[in-house]
Amino acid sequence: MDTSVADTLRAAVAGATIEPAASIDMPTAYVDREHLVETCRALRDHPALQFALLVDVIGVDLFPAEPRFEIVYHAACLGDAFRTAGSAAAAPARRFRLKVRLPGVESRLPTVTSIYPTANWLEREVFDLMGIVFEGHPDLRRILMADDWVGHPLRKDYPVQIRKDTASWEPIQLSAEEFAANVRAARERADREAGKK
Repeated sequence: MDTSVADTLRAAVAGATIEPAASIDMPTAYVDREHLVETCRALRDHPALQFALLVDVIGVDLFPAEPRFEIVYHAACLGDAFRTAGSAAAAPARRFRLKVRLPGVESRLPTVTSIYPTANWLEREVFDLMGIVFEGHPDLRRILMADDWVGHPLRKDYPVQIRKDTASWEPIQLSAEEFAANVRAARERADREAGKK
Protein backbone atom coordinates (compact mmCIF):
# COMPACT_ATOMS: atom_id res chain seq x y z
CA MET A 1 0.00 0.00 0.00
CA ASP A 2 1.43 3.39 -1.07
CA THR A 3 1.21 5.72 1.95
CA SER A 4 3.39 8.56 0.61
CA VAL A 5 0.44 10.89 -0.14
CA ALA A 6 -1.13 10.22 3.28
CA ASP A 7 2.22 10.83 4.99
CA THR A 8 2.68 14.14 3.14
CA LEU A 9 -0.87 15.21 4.06
CA ARG A 10 -0.30 14.33 7.74
CA ALA A 11 2.76 16.59 7.78
CA ALA A 12 1.02 19.40 5.86
CA VAL A 13 -2.31 19.52 7.75
CA ALA A 14 -1.74 19.92 11.47
CA GLY A 15 -4.30 18.15 13.65
CA ALA A 16 -5.94 16.21 10.81
CA THR A 17 -6.71 12.54 11.30
CA ILE A 18 -5.54 10.94 8.06
CA GLU A 19 -5.70 7.14 7.89
CA PRO A 20 -4.44 5.22 4.84
CA ALA A 21 -7.02 2.76 3.52
CA ALA A 22 -6.60 -0.44 1.54
CA SER A 23 -7.30 -0.14 -2.17
CA ILE A 24 -6.47 -2.16 -5.26
CA ASP A 25 -6.36 0.67 -7.79
CA MET A 26 -5.01 3.89 -6.26
CA PRO A 27 -3.70 5.31 -2.97
CA THR A 28 -6.63 5.99 -0.63
CA ALA A 29 -6.99 7.68 2.74
CA TYR A 30 -9.70 8.75 5.18
CA VAL A 31 -9.79 12.26 6.65
CA ASP A 32 -12.01 13.68 9.39
CA ARG A 33 -14.63 16.10 8.08
CA GLU A 34 -13.32 18.99 10.22
CA HIS A 35 -10.07 18.99 8.20
CA LEU A 36 -11.50 18.22 4.76
CA VAL A 37 -11.02 21.71 3.29
CA GLU A 38 -7.47 22.08 4.60
CA THR A 39 -6.61 18.61 3.32
CA CYS A 40 -7.99 19.36 -0.15
CA ARG A 41 -6.03 22.62 -0.21
CA ALA A 42 -2.84 20.70 0.66
CA LEU A 43 -3.65 18.10 -2.01
CA ARG A 44 -3.89 20.85 -4.61
CA ASP A 45 -1.14 23.24 -3.46
CA HIS A 46 1.60 21.15 -1.83
CA PRO A 47 4.58 21.01 -4.25
CA ALA A 48 5.03 17.27 -3.70
CA LEU A 49 1.34 16.51 -4.40
CA GLN A 50 -0.20 18.95 -6.96
CA PHE A 51 -3.57 17.17 -7.26
CA ALA A 52 -5.05 20.02 -9.30
CA LEU A 53 -8.00 18.16 -10.79
CA LEU A 54 -11.01 16.97 -8.78
CA VAL A 55 -12.44 14.26 -11.01
CA ASP A 56 -15.49 13.12 -9.03
CA VAL A 57 -17.36 13.27 -5.73
CA ILE A 58 -19.41 10.20 -4.84
CA GLY A 59 -21.73 9.37 -1.95
CA VAL A 60 -21.88 5.83 -0.56
CA ASP A 61 -24.66 4.66 1.75
CA LEU A 62 -23.52 1.84 4.06
CA PHE A 63 -26.91 1.50 5.81
CA PRO A 64 -27.42 -0.06 8.38
CA ALA A 65 -23.76 0.44 9.36
CA GLU A 66 -22.66 3.49 11.33
CA PRO A 67 -21.09 5.76 10.27
CA ARG A 68 -23.66 5.42 7.54
CA PHE A 69 -22.15 7.48 4.73
CA GLU A 70 -18.81 7.84 3.00
CA ILE A 71 -18.15 10.76 0.69
CA VAL A 72 -15.42 9.87 -1.79
CA TYR A 73 -13.28 12.42 -3.64
CA HIS A 74 -11.22 11.31 -6.65
CA ALA A 75 -8.35 13.67 -7.49
CA ALA A 76 -5.65 13.58 -10.16
CA CYS A 77 -2.19 15.05 -10.46
CA LEU A 78 -1.54 15.80 -14.12
CA GLY A 79 2.25 15.64 -13.92
CA ASP A 80 4.05 17.73 -16.55
CA ALA A 81 0.69 18.98 -17.87
CA PHE A 82 0.27 21.07 -14.71
CA ARG A 83 2.57 22.65 -12.19
CA THR A 84 1.56 24.48 -8.99
CA ALA A 85 2.55 28.16 -9.08
CA GLY A 86 5.95 28.63 -7.47
CA SER A 87 6.80 24.93 -7.77
CA ALA A 88 10.19 24.12 -9.29
CA ALA A 89 9.09 20.78 -10.71
CA ALA A 90 5.91 18.93 -11.51
CA ALA A 91 4.81 16.14 -9.20
CA PRO A 92 4.40 12.73 -10.88
CA ALA A 93 1.12 12.04 -12.67
CA ARG A 94 -1.09 9.88 -10.43
CA ARG A 95 -4.53 9.56 -8.84
CA PHE A 96 -5.69 9.71 -5.23
CA ARG A 97 -8.91 8.85 -3.41
CA LEU A 98 -9.91 10.77 -0.28
CA LYS A 99 -12.82 9.54 1.87
CA VAL A 100 -14.82 11.19 4.65
CA ARG A 101 -17.05 9.18 6.99
CA LEU A 102 -20.36 10.74 8.04
CA PRO A 103 -22.95 9.59 10.58
CA GLY A 104 -26.51 9.07 9.39
CA VAL A 105 -28.04 11.70 11.68
CA GLU A 106 -25.59 14.56 11.07
CA SER A 107 -24.67 14.03 7.44
CA ARG A 108 -23.06 17.41 6.80
CA LEU A 109 -19.62 18.48 5.71
CA PRO A 110 -18.01 21.62 4.30
CA THR A 111 -17.98 22.29 0.58
CA VAL A 112 -14.68 22.21 -1.31
CA THR A 113 -15.90 24.48 -4.14
CA SER A 114 -13.47 27.25 -3.11
CA ILE A 115 -10.57 24.85 -3.79
CA TYR A 116 -12.02 22.79 -6.63
CA PRO A 117 -14.70 24.70 -8.58
CA THR A 118 -15.59 21.40 -10.32
CA ALA A 119 -17.05 20.26 -6.99
CA ASN A 120 -20.05 22.56 -7.52
CA TRP A 121 -22.28 20.26 -9.57
CA LEU A 122 -20.72 17.09 -8.14
CA GLU A 123 -21.71 18.10 -4.59
CA ARG A 124 -25.18 19.11 -5.82
CA GLU A 125 -25.66 15.62 -7.27
CA VAL A 126 -24.64 13.96 -3.98
CA PHE A 127 -26.98 16.33 -2.11
CA ASP A 128 -29.86 15.59 -4.48
CA LEU A 129 -29.54 11.81 -4.54
CA MET A 130 -28.13 11.09 -1.05
CA GLY A 131 -29.27 14.03 1.10
CA ILE A 132 -25.74 15.01 2.20
CA VAL A 133 -25.55 18.73 3.04
CA PHE A 134 -22.42 20.59 1.87
CA GLU A 135 -22.18 23.61 4.16
CA GLY A 136 -21.13 26.84 2.46
CA HIS A 137 -22.00 25.57 -1.03
CA PRO A 138 -22.85 28.54 -3.30
CA ASP A 139 -25.96 26.94 -4.87
CA LEU A 140 -27.03 23.78 -3.02
CA ARG A 141 -30.27 22.70 -4.66
CA ARG A 142 -31.53 19.69 -6.58
CA ILE A 143 -29.88 19.00 -9.91
CA LEU A 144 -31.39 15.73 -11.20
CA MET A 145 -34.70 15.29 -9.37
CA ALA A 146 -37.63 17.69 -9.64
CA ASP A 147 -37.55 20.56 -7.14
CA ASP A 148 -40.65 19.20 -5.39
CA TRP A 149 -39.31 15.63 -5.09
CA VAL A 150 -39.49 14.19 -1.58
CA GLY A 151 -36.57 12.08 -0.37
CA HIS A 152 -33.22 11.04 -1.80
CA PRO A 153 -33.42 8.08 -4.21
CA LEU A 154 -29.91 6.62 -3.72
CA ARG A 155 -30.32 6.09 0.01
CA LYS A 156 -30.71 2.43 0.88
CA ASP A 157 -33.83 3.13 2.95
CA TYR A 158 -35.58 4.95 0.09
CA PRO A 159 -38.80 3.14 -0.91
CA VAL A 160 -38.14 1.38 -4.23
CA GLN A 161 -41.75 0.79 -5.23
CA ILE A 162 -42.75 4.42 -5.53
CA ARG A 163 -44.95 5.98 -8.15
CA LYS A 164 -45.01 9.73 -8.02
CA ASP A 165 -46.26 12.30 -10.44
CA THR A 166 -44.41 15.57 -10.27
CA ALA A 167 -46.49 18.38 -8.83
CA SER A 168 -45.07 20.86 -11.30
CA TRP A 169 -42.80 20.86 -14.27
CA GLU A 170 -41.40 23.53 -16.47
CA PRO A 171 -38.23 23.54 -18.52
CA ILE A 172 -35.40 25.76 -17.41
CA GLN A 173 -34.82 28.29 -20.14
CA LEU A 174 -31.82 30.61 -19.98
CA SER A 175 -30.63 32.94 -22.64
CA ALA A 176 -26.95 32.87 -23.57
CA GLU A 177 -26.54 36.21 -21.76
CA GLU A 178 -28.15 34.90 -18.55
CA PHE A 179 -25.96 31.79 -18.63
CA ALA A 180 -22.79 33.89 -19.14
CA ALA A 181 -23.84 36.21 -16.28
CA ASN A 182 -24.34 33.19 -13.97
CA VAL A 183 -20.88 31.85 -14.86
CA ARG A 184 -19.26 35.27 -14.25
CA ALA A 185 -21.02 35.60 -10.88
CA ALA A 186 -19.87 32.12 -9.80
CA ARG A 187 -16.27 32.91 -10.76
CA GLU A 188 -16.34 36.24 -8.90
CA ARG A 189 -17.77 34.50 -5.81
CA ALA A 190 -15.05 31.81 -5.96
CA ASP A 191 -12.34 34.49 -6.39
CA ARG A 192 -13.66 36.41 -3.37
CA GLU A 193 -13.71 33.24 -1.24
CA ALA A 194 -10.22 32.29 -2.38
CA GLY A 195 -9.01 35.76 -1.39
CA LYS A 196 -10.31 35.29 2.16
CA LYS A 197 -8.24 32.12 2.68
